[in-house]
Amino acid sequence: MTAAPVHVRPALPADVRAIRGLVQPYAQERILLAKEWVGYYESVQEFLVAESDEDATAGQVVGCGALHVMWEHLAEVRTLAVDRSFRGRRVGHALLTALMDRARALGLRHLFCLTFEVEFFTQHGFHAIEGQAVDAEVYAELLRSHDDGVAEFLDLARVKPNTLGNTRMLVEL
Repeated sequence: MTAAPVHVRPALPADVRAIRGLVQPYAQERILLAKEWVGYYESVQEFLVAESDEDATAGQVVGCGALHVMWEHLAEVRTLAVDRSFRGRRVGHALLTALMDRARALGLRHLFCLTFEVEFFTQHGFHAIEGQAVDAEVYAELLRSHDDGVAEFLDLARVKPNTLGNTRMLVEL
C-alpha cells in the first residue's frame, strides 16, 4: 500500500467547503453525520486536513478529521473522511496519527470514536467498548452536554437511530 504524499495541517475557515465536500458522500451513505454549514465553521478549529503534495493535485484537501474534547482526559475523533480517490493510500492513517498526537499534546489520556471502520481503528490501538467508560461523576456531568457526539459516547437512547451498526471504540494514549 503506497502512501500518498500529503501533509497534515490545522484546518482554516477557507477549508470548510472542502471539508464539507469530503463528508457529503459519506453522509449520503449514512456513514458520517451531515452538519449544517454553520456547524463546520463553529468547529473548524477542531479539524486537521490532509493536503496533497502530488503534482497533479498539489494543494487539494484530500482528507479531514476532528478532535473534540469532551472532558479533561477524554476526546472524540470525529468526521474522519478521505477523498475516495485517495482511499487506500494511508491518508486516514496520517490524519488519525496526527489527531492522536494532538490529543497527547493536550494532555488527554483517552480517545473515543464511533465507527463502522473497526479494523482501521484497531490498527491504531482502539478497542470496542460496552457500557460506560467513565466514572459516575463524569457521566453525570457529560449528561449535561447538548452535543450528540457526547450522547453517542454515553450510549444514550435518544441517539440510537444515529448509531445503528456503529461500534463504540476507545484507546488509551
